[in-house]
Amino acid sequence: MDNAERMLEAIKAKLKVASGSAIKASHIDERKHEDLQDIYELVMSKDKFSVSEMDAIVMELGRLRKE
Repeated sequence: MDNAERMLEAIKAKLKVASGSAIKASHIDERKHEDLQDIYELVMSKDKFSVSEMDAIVMELGRLRKE
């Protein structure tokens, strides 16, 4: 399991993402790894998320996908 995969699994677990299987480390553009790290740090720093925050985080994860 690589670092990106560990971060994604932790993010999905903390957010309790129902469609987590759609978000895979192999789909993340390696050039955007720093962005993934930023999202990971944000998610791990908070205890609760509003629905709009969760939506925004999932949208940002979607933007990290390979083209």
